[in-house]
Amino acid sequence: MHSLLSSECPPASLRVMMTADGTEGVWTYAMELARALDPWGVEILLAVMGPALSEEQREEAARLEHLVLCQEPFALEWMKDPWRDVTEAGDWLLELEELFAPGVVHLNHYCHGSLPWSSPVMITAHGCVLSWWQAVHGEESPRSWTRYHAEVSAGLRGANIVSASTQAVLDGLIRLYAPLPRLMHFQHTARFPEFRKIPRGCDARRFRPLLKRDYVLSVGFAEDEAQNLEALHTAAKGLPWPVVLVGREPMREERNNAWPHLVCLDSLTTAGLASKMGHAEIFAQPSRYDPFGFTALGAGLAGCALVLGDIPTLRETWGEAALFVPPDDPEALHAVLHALTDDAPLRREMADRARQTALAQTPDRMARSTLDSYHALAVPQMLA
Repeated sequence: MHSLLSSECPPASLRVMMTADGTEGVWTYAMELARALDPWGVEILLAVMGPALSEEQREEAARLEHLVLCQEPFALEWMKDPWRDVTEAGDWLLELEELFAPGVVHLNHYCHGSLPWSSPVMITAHGCVLSWWQAVHGEESPRSWTRYHAEVSAGLRGANIVSASTQAVLDGLIRLYAPLPRLMHFQHTARFPEFRKIPRGCDARRFRPLLKRDYVLSVGFAEDEAQNLEALHTAAKGLPWPVVLVGREPMREERNNAWPHLVCLDSLTTAGLASKMGHAEIFAQPSRYDPFGFTALGAGLAGCALVLGDIPTLRETWGEAALFVPPDDPEALHAVLHALTDDAPLRREMADRARQTALAQTPDRMARSTLDSYHALAVPQMLA
């Protein structure tokens, strides 16, 4: 058994049991946070569910001195018919909690917030199916998601702190799930849930400006309607520069044939993506839904001018550091991209704004705010 699952941890250190999965958003968040917490000596048990991690992801986790990785292939709560797996995953997580004895349980999923934890619970929101559905389809989610709604609502009510990278996400949770306040389960006067905005951070050393080349870059899953890549393809027609799409999965040959106005590339390693961003003049992501815009954060650090979907979360994060277009207006997207390709001073100005805004989104700031939340939970428990 790994030493983190024994009693060898120094009494003064803080133990955190965190859940994660291998999807780009949650995994990148968990790794950035774990790296930023590492100098503080926070011991982390990372319980990963869902599809198997890649070799690159396992190597990334192995480099962290104070982290131990456990994984089981349980279906995630947003997948099709996951509820048996969600229940079994809950039993597994409670067993890990008993072995690890954390000061805080930090969940990056919702449903397990309702488990009978011995430790106080923090949930970090990374968006949800119901808000995704409304953004993509412009209507309420179908009745097939009724159980998901009930399970997520119960999970939120089981947490002591709920955090998210934008206030827009927190407002969406309140609107969709309306979790009712109640007293925390330890002796304290704070009420549940306490909502905290904790912006995400990215290590600026991972994404750097390189010698710029004349192309527009985008990144996304071809099948994810929220990323709105069809609009990007339509807008790319007639632009003087190529529009390069880096897939989050292999870009099949038929996809290249279906999108002749895009240069479609297969998924890249983190270093490969950083290189593409570093050389790109412009980064375009006309998203209909994006809880924070972490990919845009990397592009901003890499010195790209940003063209983003005009949605509340991205407006909140980027303000005047990006150009915004209505997600379902390819003509407007084409016009903005064309204007940027023709106007070098404007590109440089927008790239500088994006980089300065991105540089302020540091992992250290994220870690300090998260530590404040951990201590708010763990200290009253220890004093009880």
